[in-house]
Amino acid sequence: MSVSFGQQALLQKAMNRKTICLVAVLVASPMTHAQSVEEKIKEFAQKEYPTDYSMQEYVFEQQMAAHIYMQSIPDGEAKEIAEGEYVEDYAMQKYVYDNQASAQEYMRNTADSEIKDIALFEYPNDFSMQKYVYENQLEAKGFMEAVDDEEVKAIAITEYPKDYAMQKYVYERQSSAKARLK
Repeated sequence: MSVSFGQQALLQKAMNRKTICLVAVLVASPMTHAQSVEEKIKEFAQKEYPTDYSMQEYVFEQQMAAHIYMQSIPDGEAKEIAEGEYVEDYAMQKYVYDNQASAQEYMRNTADSEIKDIALFEYPNDFSMQKYVYENQLEAKGFMEAVDDEEVKAIAITEYPKDYAMQKYVYERQSSAKARLK
């Protein structure tokens, strides 16, 4: 099997980035697949910057590096989310994957199971949004635990018994209205 100069350069970059497992995948895969990926990325870069060749080159390099990165990641939920959101944009896949994987790890290590259940219920298939909801709900829970107007607190809890963020919103709105009426 012969390897073109461009493919050799790509393989060298991969080794420099310590993605030896990807090199094995590239060498074992048919050359037509690697060529089709390169062609797709070239087309992508040309669509992004039809008259700017230096930007096309930059986008091509970024997309190829991101493609190599995404190929080196074992299959999993975070990868599936990223690939599903950006089918042909490897740089965005990498960005989404990194955010999703980080958020997934964060959610594995959360301490408040009640808040975690809220986040998982709202976004069962999006770790990044789970993290956002978890942090928002946790902050609101702390706020609600610290409030001093029990009458207004009871109104907020009655309206939203399982949503601390909405309890906080109602509490602030009701407290403000109560203060204006005095």
